[in-house]
Amino acid sequence: MANETILVVDDEKEIVDLLEIYLRNDGYRIVKAYNGLEALQELEKQEVDLIILDIMMPHMDGIQACLKIREQRNMPIIMLSAKSQDMDKITGLSMGADDYVSKPFNPLELLARVKSQLRRYHRLNTPGQPRDEEIEIDELTINTATHEVRIDGREIKLTPREFAILELLARNRGMVFSIERIYERVWKEQFFESENTVMVHIRKIREKIEDNPRQPKYIKTVWGVGYKIEA
Repeated sequence: MANETILVVDDEKEIVDLLEIYLRNDGYRIVKAYNGLEALQELEKQEVDLIILDIMMPHMDGIQACLKIREQRNMPIIMLSAKSQDMDKITGLSMGADDYVSKPFNPLELLARVKSQLRRYHRLNTPGQPRDEEIEIDELTINTATHEVRIDGREIKLTPREFAILELLARNRGMVFSIERIYERVWKEQFFESENTVMVHIRKIREKIEDNPRQPKYIKTVWGVGYKIEA
């Protein structure tokens, strides 16, 4: 049985109650909030392993809450929204979300996504691993044990997915990875019309680590093929 804590944030009480039933049945501890402000208050009171965050809410919406959360925390965030257009998904992922589920949703599918996100998060944050496992590329330093990224000594905050993509490319310098291959290696699931998902994450990484994201020094685009970090 799971013992992780999940914060469910949605202004629709019926959805919160439904998710609570499914998640509790799988052994998760549930914390509930009904807008972004309440979510931030709950995070000040207790540790949370994953957040399911609705976008359209009163007082503070999910996008604003996600931005605030990402200032200090890197636990997985799954966005939940009645909007299903690509731009809405891109916006959510750009703000730091790790996954996006459109309403109406299948609770069992959402549960599977929760498990997948938690597996990856805990694998990247397992204590007791060597502290000196570092990849250095010019001014860029990636510590795969502590999940830290620095540019010229300055710490860069990446989401778990962003870190996984950067680590994949950095460990395989010179190799070109297609969007499909990046998705399947990082998301651990079959690729299915997810070009925008990978591209958004690449863009966000570049914005954080590159002096000029339009002329990247580290993550290069190989047009028509994919992405690489040069050897």
